[in-house]
Amino acid sequence: MDLHRLKKCLAACLTVLVLACLLAAPASAMSGYDPDFEISAPAAYVVNLDTNLVVYEKNSDTSMEAASLTKLMTIILMLKTYQDQLDTVTVTAPSYIYDILYGKDASTADIRRGETHTLRSLLYAMLLPSANEAAYMVADYMSGGSIDNFVAMMNDEAKAIGCTGTTFTDPCGLDPGNVTTARDAYLLLRAAMSYDAFVEVAGTSTYQMPASTAHDAPYNILTTDKMLVSGTNYYREYTQGGKTGSLSDWQNFASWHTKDGISYICVVLHSSLSVDNRPALYETAQLMDWAFATFSVSAALDTTQPISELPVRYSTEADTVMLYPVDDMLTLLPSDGGASLTQQTFHLPDSLPAPITQGDVVGSVTVSIQGEEVGTVDLIAGSNVSRNQVLYTMSRVGEFFSSTYFKVVVIITMITVAVYAFVWVAAMLMAINEEGKRMGKRRR
Repeated sequence: MDLHRLKKCLAACLTVLVLACLLAAPASAMSGYDPDFEISAPAAYVVNLDTNLVVYEKNSDTSMEAASLTKLMTIILMLKTYQDQLDTVTVTAPSYIYDILYGKDASTADIRRGETHTLRSLLYAMLLPSANEAAYMVADYMSGGSIDNFVAMMNDEAKAIGCTGTTFTDPCGLDPGNVTTARDAYLLLRAAMSYDAFVEVAGTSTYQMPASTAHDAPYNILTTDKMLVSGTNYYREYTQGGKTGSLSDWQNFASWHTKDGISYICVVLHSSLSVDNRPALYETAQLMDWAFATFSVSAALDTTQPISELPVRYSTEADTVMLYPVDDMLTLLPSDGGASLTQQTFHLPDSLPAPITQGDVVGSVTVSIQGEEVGTVDLIAGSNVSRNQVLYTMSRVGEFFSSTYFKVVVIITMITVAVYAFVWVAAMLMAINEEGKRMGKRRR
């Protein structure tokens, strides 16, 4: 196997592992901590990436028109196959795709018929201005000219990722038959984020398309994600990238954000244009400002402090042993109150037998917030406790004599003795009887 094929094989294996991890749905653990505002978006999903906890959810499993969020799947398929060849593989725009796009007022990167571009340029075109011709060029190239075959690949990949309410009908999102859910859009974005090229490009606000047969000089394309653009009303320093989409009087936005080492994915679907000119960006900023102000990743437990204690048997050295959590359980907690708002459920025996070695795992504790389980951590013994052999022996003897086994043995022994005695007495009586008969015969 040559080096290139080996790299592709390893990349494919890594992608499978990443996607397998994504199939596990995030856990909701923040009920009771809702924002003090309403968003117009009928569906939304906000997940903390550090803990995989959902901090906001609204109709997240309702299928809605995906618009240009569809391009996330086109990008995933392209990067899955060509992530190491973005600068070496070139694609020429076929004429027929412009017939498909004609009259649809579709966003473009001004790529003309017959122009040739690298896959990297097409990636920038799909992500920044949401260029529909770029998405069709990739679909045509990867499917050998059959858009229908590419759409089938899209739907197969969506199922593999774990999407349950998503259907694709074209590679760009212009067809209203492309639908997804807020949760599925989260899965699509997280799958795309597993590729370094996507993370780099999605976080870029401007890109210079190269000169070509239809363009004498390079020209700039700009992102629709104005949360990345300093000086706009939507700019947030914490925004890392995302993908917009719109077909009617609403907008979609799937994005990720990082502040003070804490990261989120936020998805809003069909934010209404009655709210703002860019409602999906506006409402994403609302949600993320609220999330960063409300929650922090902090320790729910303290590994340096005992959390419980247990009685010790068979020892004169100590009556109890202190228990410590093996991990501080970094998790997402409300900034106001933090660990004091958690509830702890212990899973422990009634007591521990000596000897005990410091560090022995003796049980566990489950941490919850508002009744929602956050996680479980092992509890370990905080000290060594030696065994008193006399106490141990006496206890074992006592346990033996009070055990069911001993009682059964005693009963069986008594029955055996009784049976033996009965047989012995019967035998003696028979012997006496026989002796009496013999003596009677002698007298006669």
